[in-house]
Amino acid sequence: MNVIHAYTPGLRVTERTSVRKLRRLPLPGTVHVKVGDVVKATDVVASTELPGRVHTLNIAHELNCQPDEIHNFMLKAEGDVIEHGEILAETKALFGLFHSFVKAPIGGTIETISHTTGQVLFRGEPVPVELDAYVDGTVVEVHHGEGVTVATECALVQGIFGVGGERYGELQVPVQSPQQPLTAELVDDSCKGCVVVGGSVVTIQGIRAAIEHGAAAVAAGGIASEDLDEFTGMALGVAITGQEDIPVTLIITEGFGELAMAERTFRILKGLAGRRASVSGATQIRAGVIRPEIIVSGTAPARPGPTEEPVSLMSIGSQVRLIREPYFGQLAQVVALPPEPEQIPTEAKVRVLQARLAEGTVVTVPRANVELIQG
Repeated sequence: MNVIHAYTPGLRVTERTSVRKLRRLPLPGTVHVKVGDVVKATDVVASTELPGRVHTLNIAHELNCQPDEIHNFMLKAEGDVIEHGEILAETKALFGLFHSFVKAPIGGTIETISHTTGQVLFRGEPVPVELDAYVDGTVVEVHHGEGVTVATECALVQGIFGVGGERYGELQVPVQSPQQPLTAELVDDSCKGCVVVGGSVVTIQGIRAAIEHGAAAVAAGGIASEDLDEFTGMALGVAITGQEDIPVTLIITEGFGELAMAERTFRILKGLAGRRASVSGATQIRAGVIRPEIIVSGTAPARPGPTEEPVSLMSIGSQVRLIREPYFGQLAQVVALPPEPEQIPTEAKVRVLQARLAEGTVVTVPRANVELIQG
């Protein structure tokens, strides 16, 4: 008897794996570590400076003169460094009894002085950027002037959806089961700086409490879509998330609605309570899939050799999560993988699978509508 396999996008939930993280600067800069260095998540591994914002100031207008006359009044030249409030240009009349002047609105550097428009263009002070390691691990590659690759042995839990950037904190699990909601009453001052793990759903009141008490991040099985919109202040589409200006990172492991966190996911996170986690809410569903994640690094240095990415191989008995309506977020077990395409209600012919839901119902869904839960 032949064993049927299929390839499908995977969602990784595992107590031990090897992960390599590329840490890249937005612009060329300086790398501060070397291959073999053991780093902590918050260690700065590279840094650079972003150019300051460009500002313009109409000197001719301010001094009530012609553009080609401003050279008579400028006190600064192109390339000069200026401070906020410093006088840039000045006119004097009637033996100096009456005069006007123009002050620099910001600190920075004068780039150009135009005698055609009468404007001065200057650039604000550069913005320093420090790139941290994100995970505890070992530097296995240095990309000259760009960044590094850090490898770590860790526990890894990927979610189905998230918002917010990279943050760090001790894992705290105030709920007793994966079916228990994370409500405001469960969040207190002990959650400050922590990654707070809930069960079936996190309410908007629970999120507000996490913000009030200074939590770094919240992870839960589900969330109501209207609560997510209220939290982010906008209706999210299918674009990349992770850049939102929000006070806590949010990671949803199952989907929208009151969905219990998967037993295995909850067991892993509960067992890691008290350990420091690195989290990211960045999500991209389409090509180049990015998943929100919780990483808890081990104490031993990672092996410097290449890390093999897991193969997303699905077969009869595989555990999957359905990622499209009407079964969005539900867990199921694959019971059949028909080899030939079948027609679905939209009249398209696609590859499908049959899966048994938790309550026992067997459903037929397109293979593109599921993701494999990898250990």
